Amino acid sequence: MKIAVIGQSLFGQEVYKELRKEGHNIVGVFTIPDKDGKADPLATEAEKDGVAVFKFPRWRVKGQAIPEVVDQYKATGAELNVLPFCSQFIPMEVIDHPQHGSIIYHPSLLPRHRGASAINWTLIHGDKKGGFTVFWADDGLDTGPILLQRECDVEPDDTVNTIYKRFLFPEGVKGTVEAVRLIAEGKAPRITQPQEGATYECIQKKDNSKIDWNQPAEAIHNWIRGNDKVPGAWAKVDGQKVTFYGSTLVNNGTAAKGEPLEIPGASRPGIVTKAGLVLFGNDGKTLMVKNLQFEDGKMIAAAQYFRSGSSAAVELTEEEKTFAQQMRDVWQSILTNVSQIEDSTDFFKSGAASMDVVRLVEEVKLRASHCQLQNEDVYMNTTFQDFIQMCVRKLRGEDDEEELVVDYVEKNINNMTIKMPHQLFINGEFVDAEGGKTYQTINPTDGTVGKSEREREKERPSTPLMARLADLMEEHQEELATIEAIDSGAVYTLALKTHVGMSIQTFRYFAGWCDKIQGSTIPINQARPNRNLTFTKREPIGVCAIVIPWNYPLMMLAWKTAACLTAGNTVVLKPAQVTPLTALKFAELAAKGGDSKGNPQSDRNEPPPPGALVGQRLSDHPDVRKLGFTGSTEIGKHIMKSCAVSNVKKVSLELGGKSPLIIFSDCDMDKAVRMGMSSVFFNKGENCIAAGRLFVEDTIHDQFVKKVVRDSTLTPAHTHTGETVDSIRSHVVLCLLPGFFFEPTLFTDVQDHMYIAKEESFGPVMIISKFKSGDVDDVLRRANDTEYGLASGVFTRDISKALYVSERLNAGTVFVNTYNKTDVASPFGGFKQSGFGKDLGQEALNEYLKTKAVTIEY
Repeated sequence: MKIAVIGQSLFGQEVYKELRKEGHNIVGVFTIPDKDGKADPLATEAEKDGVAVFKFPRWRVKGQAIPEVVDQYKATGAELNVLPFCSQFIPMEVIDHPQHGSIIYHPSLLPRHRGASAINWTLIHGDKKGGFTVFWADDGLDTGPILLQRECDVEPDDTVNTIYKRFLFPEGVKGTVEAVRLIAEGKAPRITQPQEGATYECIQKKDNSKIDWNQPAEAIHNWIRGNDKVPGAWAKVDGQKVTFYGSTLVNNGTAAKGEPLEIPGASRPGIVTKAGLVLFGNDGKTLMVKNLQFEDGKMIAAAQYFRSGSSAAVELTEEEKTFAQQMRDVWQSILTNVSQIEDSTDFFKSGAASMDVVRLVEEVKLRASHCQLQNEDVYMNTTFQDFIQMCVRKLRGEDDEEELVVDYVEKNINNMTIKMPHQLFINGEFVDAEGGKTYQTINPTDGTVGKSEREREKERPSTPLMARLADLMEEHQEELATIEAIDSGAVYTLALKTHVGMSIQTFRYFAGWCDKIQGSTIPINQARPNRNLTFTKREPIGVCAIVIPWNYPLMMLAWKTAACLTAGNTVVLKPAQVTPLTALKFAELAAKGGDSKGNPQSDRNEPPPPGALVGQRLSDHPDVRKLGFTGSTEIGKHIMKSCAVSNVKKVSLELGGKSPLIIFSDCDMDKAVRMGMSSVFFNKGENCIAAGRLFVEDTIHDQFVKKVVRDSTLTPAHTHTGETVDSIRSHVVLCLLPGFFFEPTLFTDVQDHMYIAKEESFGPVMIISKFKSGDVDDVLRRANDTEYGLASGVFTRDISKALYVSERLNAGTVFVNTYNKTDVASPFGGFKQSGFGKDLGQEALNEYLKTKAVTIEY
């Protein structure tokens, strides 16, 4: 079909390109004249393809069509006019001329919001649904018959820009092209617009976008976002016109802290906070704006209102001067109408538009990859001098973001000075507990006492950058390992390699999953006679509580938090009361790292108060939709009950274990001894998957025991045979070492009925039982005769026997000829009373996602 495209902008350019892909013959492009020497994107694209381009400044004069303009249009022989976005009045002589008439794209669900500011008014009225219409063009009143409509949800904090980019632009291009396809196939409808619900609003301009403060907060919010970015809602502040951008509704339970700002006509003064400017409606409810623009065009972060203009200029190094010159050349290439870029040259007053902002940001990335700009940075630094100063500060890491204030406790240890936060971490900052309450945290290596804060209420946060968190932990790994050692009693080298090392690996692993969470397309049986499409979406659960234990404080944080955040959730983390310090240090690192990378700190809240109190509150809280817990089976049962009673929370539990390790006579003896000792004594035996009971084939039992005693620090005083429950307990008490440590202890000839054969030791206690040579099924029966099912192991050179045993061991993990070999890519979790759900690997994401099925009939 021969088509004339009449319009402008990137939207018109994309429609033009898609129509050509569909095989249509574009016989002419009619667009606006060049502005400041720059052609419209639609014109640029068409000229590149050799398509005739016409740039009429107007089509009519005094309401009458200009004959020579109409004649040039008619000469193209167009069979259809497509008006994707057109700011000019097109005469009816042109609209009605083609064989198929003319169609036009309009960004609202007609008949609602007729007029040129349709998107603005969709938001100003607080519509829950938005969308676009392709209709048969009329005399400019947007009343022509409807050909096609598509709708979308309007999000509470949508602006003109966000809804346009998310839906109206991409789907609008597709819809316009689909409309042309229907016309070509002779299937295009002409549906008369209904009169009911019809509205026509005026064009939004600066002079009619002043804010009326005598309204509820939601109405003020809708007015600001409905005018964001163009023309911009404004009000008088301190005697000058200030335009407000980036409005969001605020949880009214939040008490804003900051400096008051008098705003004439407002029911209450605004409050300049570290997050933005909090404003009040006449209903007492609140909203917050992120950015402000002054009459001279200068835009600032609202949080910087009382500090704007106070920063001294930085002196540039030679390298930075080279970068500045490169940027001057980039500005020159964009602002072609400006003869020379001066320090005072204003980017926008010199003719730059929004697409030039995108280009400038990308040009900076090419020349300085560490300087990650956002479009807002350009809007807030419009002169060349301000722009360079901003870039240089970012390159130096000297952004104007408010510094995180941390009240450290310092300690000289391990040839370094470690700095440990001790306050609560809530809503992106460290704060004292209510009433200044604290509790003691003890260094198990020497019994010294520190302090941490007690409970305070928690608030909901936003999204972190996983890889950045891994990098930060790696940069501070020695400090984290030292804190872990003095807080949990871990051996420093083990803390460095495992506690911290695996935590870094976990965040790196899940960083790779951030953009790979996807659903599936499913064929369904109930399809006939109509056609159907069913697909699933994986969505975040919402607010998730994570409760972690004291044996691997940082690693348990990483295992659960990384998966939870990757899935897009908010996290409220409760570390163990006795080991809160690495969690608080992690919060500090994440907050500082997030200042220039998207503020991930607001996605985590870390309260380290009394365990039972906060754990219970998290279990009971109606806004928490998921709770992940690692700890004892007894507490896990209580949590599960509370979560069911409160709001049927999703729960994952990693609980106790009594993991059996079966050692056959055909094993590699030296390896079995070495790995058997590691399976019990690793991390001082404070290991949820520790081998709680070793079953050794009777033909090698004595040899195995002798080798264990020889290769360890065990002495006869710490080796016990056939003990009663009471004597065993007394022996263990006598095995205390300086500090808070048990000495390794070995029990042999342990019978199935004994206490230590059934209950978890959670310490450096090796428990050995014999089994009859060749009786594989009997040892399997004994190994599975436990209410736990977290891990297990088998040592044998016979691969058939190994597979037979691994299939029949009732545990979430089976190690063959190895032990403790966990990996970030392998799922980890138990059976029976060891809990359910998985940490690590792809399966861990399932614990923090919900699946939605969508079925469409078409």
